[in-house]
Amino acid sequence: MTDVLGNTLNLQYELLLPEIILAITAVVVLTLDAFKKELRVGYNSLPFVSVLGLVGAAVATLLLLDNRGNFALLIELDDFTTFFRLLFIGTAAVLIIGSYEYIERHVSHVGEFFALILLSTVGAIYMAAARDLLTAYLAVEVLSFSLYVAVSLAKNDPRSGEAALKYVLLGGVASAMLLYGLSLLYGVAGSTQYAEISEALAAGTGDVTLPLLLGLVLIVGGLGFKAAAVPFHNYAPDAYEGAPLPVTMYLSATSKAATFALILRWFAGPLLPAVDDWAWMLAAIAVATMVIGNLVALQQHNIKRLLAYSSISQVGYMLMAVTALAPDTGVATSGAVLVHMVGYLVTNLVVFVGVIHFYNKTGKEEISDFRGLAQTNPYLALTLTAGLFSLAGMPLLAGFFTKFILFQAVASADYLWLVIVGVVASTVSLYYYLQVIKQMYLYEPLVPGRWRLSATGYLTTGVLFFFMVAIGIWGAPLYEVADAAAGAIFFV
Repeated sequence: MTDVLGNTLNLQYELLLPEIILAITAVVVLTLDAFKKELRVGYNSLPFVSVLGLVGAAVATLLLLDNRGNFALLIELDDFTTFFRLLFIGTAAVLIIGSYEYIERHVSHVGEFFALILLSTVGAIYMAAARDLLTAYLAVEVLSFSLYVAVSLAKNDPRSGEAALKYVLLGGVASAMLLYGLSLLYGVAGSTQYAEISEALAAGTGDVTLPLLLGLVLIVGGLGFKAAAVPFHNYAPDAYEGAPLPVTMYLSATSKAATFALILRWFAGPLLPAVDDWAWMLAAIAVATMVIGNLVALQQHNIKRLLAYSSISQVGYMLMAVTALAPDTGVATSGAVLVHMVGYLVTNLVVFVGVIHFYNKTGKEEISDFRGLAQTNPYLALTLTAGLFSLAGMPLLAGFFTKFILFQAVASADYLWLVIVGVVASTVSLYYYLQVIKQMYLYEPLVPGRWRLSATGYLTTGVLFFFMVAIGIWGAPLYEVADAAAGAIFFV
């Protein structure tokens, strides 16, 4: 089969097998939930089938490791795509296994919830894999619309509906902004294909410099909203606080990682020839995000809002590295972003799974409610402490290693001043993380008595804790994998 230009289209659907498995699993879960009485299935079958589908998708991804190329000039199958396929599938599995008790108690329409997580994972993967602007935009909307609904699914919590309304209204504006920016980019380059856009921009923009600049501004604004970068972040704290905790975890993990996968695809690929036009924008946003994210976090008293601003500040660190992309140092810098992204996701999942199990026991989410946790559940207090220290970048944990790699790459690209801002901002973050740790260790519990996590709680926190420490002590294998993945996104 050929396109309108006579190019032969590769229609090997087996290349899309992981996403096909996820989509079919979503349909199966919805069917089981809709006919649970007739089929005599209970709640436990829904997370089981969902995880089974994720395992099948992961196996299919591993079986396709040696397959390279593209599907219909729309989806690129390379090391970068494989990296994010496994990352997003793993994150979804951790969410379901680590929080399925919470979902049963506090989430309405559980079948739809699991289906939305699976379908949003498909959207996230295609954001990383797209090689065409329209394909990427559709993937963004698949992820976004799934999350709009998921945010609203908390039982008996009026904050959930309010958060979803704010999210969908501002998300619609951001999507329109992004689409308008892509239309201007198409007008400048004459194509929606990444490789052809790169060639057009490398040849010079001539009389279309202003449309290109306006298009870049709109694209940066649209992506800034999806990543919750300052000044496009105002929806994030409300969405985080109102959403069910597993959705908050998903927003801080997969949603941000998918956005940065797309950012790297675009700014290291088709938009790299125009680096002088967009680098200053990202530098300004990175500084504002690091500074404001950390300073406002100092004032928070709700653990979900604190983690929202913590997540915003992490976006600033990664944008700092994207700013430093250049043809000669881009692979190292992109690899550093991927390394930090994995370290951040593992650490954030440790913290959120711990908070979810704390909420399962107490029903509370204020920072002051964590007082005395070291006495009532020493294991959970230790896990949360290690996770918070890792987010702050303390040695021997993932956060230290990944931030070191990130800051080193940015400094090597002659952006030392950005690194200085990042180090100072990271130091400030230690204060508000210590506020949570202080509550756990220096105060008596409100309700004395020991309690334990569920079996899945110990499983997920234990595995994540292991990887968090392993990355911090021996991160070389991760760096090598990330470097190989980053090399695939640059046009030679």
